[in-house]
Amino acid sequence: MPPLPPPVAGRGGGAPPITSTKIVVSGGFGVGKTTLVTSVSEIEPLTTESVMTVMSEATDRLDGLPDKVTTTVAMDFGRVTLDDDLVLYLFGTPGQGRFQFMWDDLVRGAVGAVVLVDTRRVEDCFPAVDYFERSGLPFVVAINTFDGAPIYPVADLREALSLRPATPLVECDARDRHSAAQTLVTVVAHALALIAR
Repeated sequence: MPPLPPPVAGRGGGAPPITSTKIVVSGGFGVGKTTLVTSVSEIEPLTTESVMTVMSEATDRLDGLPDKVTTTVAMDFGRVTLDDDLVLYLFGTPGQGRFQFMWDDLVRGAVGAVVLVDTRRVEDCFPAVDYFERSGLPFVVAINTFDGAPIYPVADLREALSLRPATPLVECDARDRHSAAQTLVTVVAHALALIAR
């Protein structure tokens, strides 16, 4: 019987196995969840954007969002490889309260979450912060740096959001792939730190 050929370099040739994990991207209506998933995904992202209609005017507050014409009605999905052996699957939640019933299903199996915040409408992220604090899922709060949005001291934002001292608060430009990826790195590191305790 002839000897086996040497292993091919790369996967299976002594390389560490790939770990895949689920991260949830959440926050209020129009805060940039779809933008973050789209900007960082290495695959064509799945989005469930639907054109907003007159029917939603009574329930979806558009002040501060003059250019918003679509909204997520189910979820966003993307994938990003953070390292040779770590792949993140991203699930973006819908932002409106009437779709919050889907969050439990979207969060199932996740190791961490990002709560995006728009400083023009800070109060819109309160339900997401409350949800993840109650669920016990590790999360980070990411201030999405919209052009022209007010800038507040970190201490004031932490107080306004009633964040626990251990909850990371970072800045993020959801339009920028590198910035979005750094936010995801922070989520993974935070979750690992909590697991290691």
